Amino acid sequence: MQSEPDSTIAPEEASSLLDSLRASLEERVLGQSALVEGVIAALVARGHVLVEGPPGLGKTRLIRSLAGLLGLDFGRVQCTPDLMPGDVTGGEILSTQEEGSPFQFIPGPVFCQVLLADEINRATPRTQSAFLEAMEESQVTCGGEPHPLPRPFFLA
Repeated sequence: MQSEPDSTIAPEEASSLLDSLRASLEERVLGQSALVEGVIAALVARGHVLVEGPPGLGKTRLIRSLAGLLGLDFGRVQCTPDLMPGDVTGGEILSTQEEGSPFQFIPGPVFCQVLLADEINRATPRTQSAFLEAMEESQVTCGGEPHPLPRPFFLA
């Protein structure tokens, strides 16, 4: 897992890197220049993005390609009405270890750097709230304990 750089780069170099990223993404996802621009802008602003559109336009391919080009961990969650918050965030299980806490936290699919939440509108409000906590606070809470997400964290 890569972490965010500690130093800044020159504006010209940043512009060149972003142009290269944009060109590479546009080679993989044809005819979606505005979408590519929006996704890159959200990533640079350390935000998140809601990608809408009919099936077959390359939305999943775009996000997967973005993660691959940047060398970031990619994860995908297919949202359904029966998806529970713990299915996204992970949860605690009873541990067989003699020492320490009797519970062990097992991270869910949200513990990646680029997460695609497919058809998020189908998820229940409680599950959507789990995504909102991850986006806003860059962490999830389980058993009253906060668990920080990897940096950077980008949800699409």
